[in-house]
Amino acid sequence: MASIHVEKPKSVSIFLSTYNAPKWLEKSLWGFLTQIKKPDEIVIADDGSDDRTVAIINQIQSATKIKIHHVWHEDDGVQKCAILNRAIEEASGDYLIFSDGDCIPRNDFILEHYRHATKSCYLSGGYNKLPLPLSRQITTSHIRSGIIFQPAWLRANGLPINRQLLRLITKGRVADLCNRMTTTNPTWNGHNASGWKTDLLRTNGFDERMRYGGEDCELGDRLVNSGIRPIQIRFSALCLHLEHARGYVNESDKKRNLEIRKRTQRNGIRLTQHGIVQNSRKAA
Repeated sequence: MASIHVEKPKSVSIFLSTYNAPKWLEKSLWGFLTQIKKPDEIVIADDGSDDRTVAIINQIQSATKIKIHHVWHEDDGVQKCAILNRAIEEASGDYLIFSDGDCIPRNDFILEHYRHATKSCYLSGGYNKLPLPLSRQITTSHIRSGIIFQPAWLRANGLPINRQLLRLITKGRVADLCNRMTTTNPTWNGHNASGWKTDLLRTNGFDERMRYGGEDCELGDRLVNSGIRPIQIRFSALCLHLEHARGYVNESDKKRNLEIRKRTQRNGIRLTQHGIVQNSRKAA
């Protein structure tokens, strides 16, 4: 068996996608500001939010030395893939960690991605869903104290008992063992995934034809087709997903996305013709 080349990132960029959810983005940002291992920068991929989001970013930027880079384009429907591609182009890190502006990371989130980062591989992390009342209840103080990742606190504040709670109490070698034993296949997940910038550029980033529904996984499919091996870390790198309305979801988009993804898998497609390079031509 060929040996895996162990090389740690020189710099780490965090990506958060958002659209007109400033209160959720604020909670997510505070989660990344309380990390054991700090990022070199946080890149907000903003799909056309109004000035409320700018105000939150400016407010939080004043409270930290970590660079927060706001990448924005005008609202033109769901164009998450396009704004993520622009964000990838502008990021300075050689290693890119992706989450969403409605997710709060545990304080070892970046550390675990960094610890597991491996050349010619990408990482697939996990998340726990929170109900809407509990999502609203969480404050900055809760996030900074880390109490929101304690199962007893979550249960006392309305989270039903489920198997996902076990992830919150597994760390270190136990988590690594659970990652190896789980039957869930690793995929590129928008809420919790990471990879090398060179690999994402090689596959030309996200397919901008795709809207909501499987667009993240399709990127992962192309990475795998390119020889990038997925590694499961769903028990090691955790985040809490805040509930919210999804008025942008529709069946026609999901059906088109599924067809694109099936074609990618069936034909072994490595490079999308509708990604970063196309985005660069438009900008030029």
